[in-house]
Amino acid sequence: MSAEFLTFPIRSDKLTMTVKVRSHLYSRKSEFQQIDIYDTEVFGRMLFLDGHVQLSELDECSYHEALVHIPLLAQRAPKRALVIGGGDGGVLRELCKHQTIEHIDMVEIDRAVVEAAREFLPQVSAGAFEDRRVHLHIADAFPYVKAPHEVYDLIIIDATDTYEDEQGELSEMLFTDAFYADCLRLLSDQGFVVTQADNILFCPYSYEEIEANFRRTFPEVGGYWALVPSFGGPSGYAWAGRRRLEIMRSPSEIPGLRTLNDQTLAMAFTSYGFSQNF
Repeated sequence: MSAEFLTFPIRSDKLTMTVKVRSHLYSRKSEFQQIDIYDTEVFGRMLFLDGHVQLSELDECSYHEALVHIPLLAQRAPKRALVIGGGDGGVLRELCKHQTIEHIDMVEIDRAVVEAAREFLPQVSAGAFEDRRVHLHIADAFPYVKAPHEVYDLIIIDATDTYEDEQGELSEMLFTDAFYADCLRLLSDQGFVVTQADNILFCPYSYEEIEANFRRTFPEVGGYWALVPSFGGPSGYAWAGRRRLEIMRSPSEIPGLRTLNDQTLAMAFTSYGFSQNF
């Protein structure tokens, strides 16, 4: 393939996507992973970790709005949130749109991701790192959740997938019963844990494994999805908590949303083609 094009996996080497590249803006091997940012013709700027797409300018709003707002719309007045990963700042940007949120902890293991995103993808965080409610912890999330903290109304796990045919991923120990048990301990009675769960059409095993893990720990578990073209289409999310996730409010109450509305919210809980998880 010409150097002007970039091919990246949707499902290991079984399904890939190719985009035309304008320029390779950033490349660094951090202590934890390879970080790359490209400017592409179709998706705009794209962030990759170890060769896997994490976001694109074109559709990151669809991913982040579904991840953050759907569980928050199932609560009346959420006040505290914990973000695991999410060093690009997109989750923070969306959390900061909720006026009732008083405190946000972000636990990101790799400072280099935060620095690269703030320099080359500043529109993703849109100033959220400077919000007085945000507290950034450059730390390992596994010991963090074992320590005592005030309970959270939302715990967002915005970590990389455990990819098919790969071993030893950075986030692998987050997807364990022990980690989820600590999350349950830190969760308020009204709160939810939510995590991205890969492409539900091409990689349904990811959602199925996360859901099975959730069910061993949490009283209530479920899922939803959103369209994220740079991820190959229908991107899955899994939620868990002490109660069912029932929408109480409309997305129209949240300022500045680009893709989440009453119609896409309803779509999120419908079955998608071959996937009958939702």
